[in-house]
Amino acid sequence: MKNIIITGASRGIGRDTALQLAKEGHRVLAISRNEGALRALEAEAGGQLQALPFDLTSTDCRAVVAAADSWGHVDAVVNNAGYLLNKPFHETTGADWEKIMGVNFYGPARLLQMLRPYLQAAPRAHVVNIGSMGGYQGSSKFPGLLAYSVSKGALAVLTECLAEEWKQEGVAVNCLALGAVQTEMLAAAFPGMQAPVSSEDMGGFLSYFTLHGHQFFNGKVLPVSVSTP
Repeated sequence: MKNIIITGASRGIGRDTALQLAKEGHRVLAISRNEGALRALEAEAGGQLQALPFDLTSTDCRAVVAAADSWGHVDAVVNNAGYLLNKPFHETTGADWEKIMGVNFYGPARLLQMLRPYLQAAPRAHVVNIGSMGGYQGSSKFPGLLAYSVSKGALAVLTECLAEEWKQEGVAVNCLALGAVQTEMLAAAFPGMQAPVSSEDMGGFLSYFTLHGHQFFNGKVLPVSVSTP
């Protein structure tokens, strides 16, 4: 049984990943701002999943740290929470940049800083950062998604650098750059598009990768994409 923290767990890929891991018998701390959706997930998952309503842009991470402290160690963190902004570059405001970087980059970075002692305490911990093909260098880019892509690109570089810093501490760090998956976020970015991969299928893949991916990879930004978008 592993102790796993997942952000953005109230819907989409995060929800399906959390549900899969909990049903496999792992202890899951599911984090999201949407308390109602989290409580519904907690009821569906059973006793192995604990809901924690929390805003990643908050600098006060004591609630997350308290949960990790009750476990003693954290085997995996899945930084899945994401904020989408669909706006041309010339219209993107300072407040827009603060929000998208706060959720997609500053929040995950701050969370990992706080959880470092608990990751170190695990036999072999794994951090999985959920990126995007939009933030993958050399991939196709799309008008309006510049800020989102930049924030995910920053998360990818954080992955590479942190894996190097933490490789002697028994903590592996990888980033999965996802392509088109049928989620509410995809529908907002590309209305009417039918993705070739369902949220449930991607959740199953992420569950496996979270548990086993660090046996094969460390410091890698891996494209997981049938189509882009």
